[in-house]
Amino acid sequence: MSINEQILTAIKQYQTIIIHRHKRPDPDAIGSQLGLAQILKASFPKKTVLAAGKQYDGFNWMGKTDEIADDQYAHALVIVVDTANQPRVDDDRYNKGQMMIKIDHHPNDDAFGDVMWVEPEASSTSELIYDFFAANTADLVMPSEAARLLYAGIVGDTGRFMYPSTSSHTFEVAARLTTYDFSASEVNKIEDEIDIPLARLSAYVYENLTILDSGAAYLVLSDKVLAPFKLGDDSTSAVVPLPGKIKDVTSWAIFVQQKDSSFRIRLRSKGPAINELAKKYGGGGHPLASGAVVEDEAHIKAFVADLNQVVTDYKK
Repeated sequence: MSINEQILTAIKQYQTIIIHRHKRPDPDAIGSQLGLAQILKASFPKKTVLAAGKQYDGFNWMGKTDEIADDQYAHALVIVVDTANQPRVDDDRYNKGQMMIKIDHHPNDDAFGDVMWVEPEASSTSELIYDFFAANTADLVMPSEAARLLYAGIVGDTGRFMYPSTSSHTFEVAARLTTYDFSASEVNKIEDEIDIPLARLSAYVYENLTILDSGAAYLVLSDKVLAPFKLGDDSTSAVVPLPGKIKDVTSWAIFVQQKDSSFRIRLRSKGPAINELAKKYGGGGHPLASGAVVEDEAHIKAFVADLNQVVTDYKK
């Protein structure tokens, strides 16, 4: 039995299906979660299909999560999408169901779930959800709203189809999704536009980014720096790709201060693999897109030195 058949068989066996994704979601996390939910609701209208996790106003255009009672997990199938490791799952009740399925495109460093479908080569988990649908068209229905959500997830996780993870299959999936009744250009516009505070922060990024001779670059966004922009940590994700537009930048780290004074590291690269460096600092992710944490500002210097070494070694 193929992995897609295993997943479909499990879905058919359960009356209640609860879908989780990772904390601080991006378009792929939400697109794959809510897109799968829409597919299952349309395909199995008598089942209860719920989406768990915190609701963020910035993603209201994609849809909303559900209020879920504890007892609904008692006999439920839980599906966790786009989440590499268990501490990142939004809503700790994800392990309270009868069965768990993991669907993800990050390296499988934390192998959890009764059934795992992990494809690190895929551009996004939204692409995998489409593949799941395409493998089971005799049983599954793709509403236009699901297609819109999956398309949004792919657009988000491929950086508008610019990241190396974008394959010919990714374009094929995106093309098929655009045959459904939604405006792809509207999705593209929403994901590309920024508000005035974010525009001002973008200017700050370019003005204050430190670029080392190796091509490694970094920026520290402390609470003091962010205060005038009136933006939260969640909004800073939009500026993460900006250093990559600079020709001289090879890899970069953006440090964002958290409530406990630690710094979340958003780490990106155009060539050198940086996920092992992220693991060294308690994080992980893709070879070219990872995240980690340092305890305080004093540890930033050490991380930057390590990043500089990674880039230097790569260029040798």
